[in-house]
Amino acid sequence: MIARSLDEALAVITDGCALAVPREASGGAMAATRALIRRGVKRLDLIALPTSSLQADLLIGAGCVETIETSAVSLGEFGPAPRFTAAVTAGTIRVKDATCPALHAAFQAAEKGVPFMPLRGLIGSDVLAQRKDWKVIDNPFGNDDPIVLLPAIRPDVALFHAPLADREGNIWIGRDRELATMAHAAAKTVVTVEKLHEGSLFDDPTLAAGALGGFYVEAIAVAPNGAWPLALADHYGPDAAHLAEYARMAASADGFVAYLDRHMHAPRAA
Repeated sequence: MIARSLDEALAVITDGCALAVPREASGGAMAATRALIRRGVKRLDLIALPTSSLQADLLIGAGCVETIETSAVSLGEFGPAPRFTAAVTAGTIRVKDATCPALHAAFQAAEKGVPFMPLRGLIGSDVLAQRKDWKVIDNPFGNDDPIVLLPAIRPDVALFHAPLADREGNIWIGRDRELATMAHAAAKTVVTVEKLHEGSLFDDPTLAAGALGGFYVEAIAVAPNGAWPLALADHYGPDAAHLAEYARMAASADGFVAYLDRHMHAPRAA
C-alpha cells in the first residue's frame, strides 16, 4: 500500500480513466499531477469535486483530458484558467457543466451505494437544460412537486494530497470531509502525503476523528510539498509568485510549452 515511488502509486491511473480530484483548498495532488503529465496520460474523464484550478488547467493544457465535469475552473485571484479557456473555445475538450451541490450529491449517491440522488435547486436553471443525463420527475410523495435526479458519480480513481498517512494505509484528512466522500465513491483511491505517521492514526485521540480508513485507499506515496505550488491547509500557503508566473506564461500555447519545459520536465530547485 505504501508505494516505493510516486510513479508506482500512480500506475492505476491509466489512459481513459475517470479521475476525481478535489477543490484547490482540500489538497490538490500537484506532484502527482506533474508525474501524470510527464508520463503522458491521455483521455482522462476529469471530475472535480466541485471545482478545480491549476491542476485541471495543467492537465488540460498538456492534452491529458478528454472530458471535464466541474462547476468551475479558475486561477482565482490570478485570473481565468488559460488552457481550460483555450480548450473550451477550440472545442478540444467536452465540458459537463454542473453545480457545487449537484457534484456533492452525485458523489454522495455513489458513496451510499444508490443509483441516484435527488436535488431540488436545479429546477429552472440553464445548467439543467444542458444536462440530458439529469432527470426531472414528479415527487412520488407529493403533488405537482418536481425533483431532479442526479446519477451517481463513481470515479475509477480519486486522487488527493494529505498531511499524514500511517503504515496501515490510514490517511489523516482533518476537516476536509469531502475527501472521504471521494474515496468512498471511487473504485480506487491514490493519496500523496507529506510524511508517514508512526503508529495507527486511529489510536491517537487527537487524530482519529480526522482519519480516513485504509480500507478505501489503494496506494500511498510520500511526496513532501506535494501540493506545491498550491497550499496545503494548516501546513503551507500557496506560492503566489509561481502562480502568477504560470498565469502569465500559460496565456499562450507557446508560453505553456515553455512552462512545461521549465517546471515539468526539469527538477525543481529546493
